[in-house]
Amino acid sequence: MQLLQTVELRSREVRLCKRANGWGTRRTIARFFGAISRLGDGPFWYTLMFAIAVFGGAKGRFVALQMALTGLVAAGTYRTLKRWTQRPRPFRAHRDIVPLALPLDEFSFPSGHTLHAVTFTIVALAWFPSLAPLLIPFALLVAASRVVLGLHYPSDVLAATLIGGGLATASLWVASLDRF
Repeated sequence: MQLLQTVELRSREVRLCKRANGWGTRRTIARFFGAISRLGDGPFWYTLMFAIAVFGGAKGRFVALQMALTGLVAAGTYRTLKRWTQRPRPFRAHRDIVPLALPLDEFSFPSGHTLHAVTFTIVALAWFPSLAPLLIPFALLVAASRVVLGLHYPSDVLAATLIGGGLATASLWVASLDRF
């Protein structure tokens, strides 16, 4: 029974992935999500860290450093998980899913873009909650872009969200120890 439920869940996930990817075959949508994904590669986050460090005073420099260090841990985490799981990307496993952007690496699980987006967003918002109207929509768009572009399954994005949330929470906990 559980095997049948697992097969059905995977089947639903693939259908959702195909539907999102089909939506992305519209040129305007593909360009939009492609641009979001490229910004999520790092330029948006590096610019944010720089701005926080420059305009946030001593607190901003601390937060930018915390974001950078947490980002390094996130990168090591997702690279290790990708090598361990070796889950093929959707466009490699399903002929009718078209890659609308070039992947940065070979494997799908978890989404590194989403993991970083969630991690950076949570850490930044813990210190600068006024950035929420900018960061929350951007993080959500980064996560959606990975499925629309045919590079990740929804479960890759969901897992990355949970892992990123855990890393950010751990980072904030460690940072709180320093204040006592």
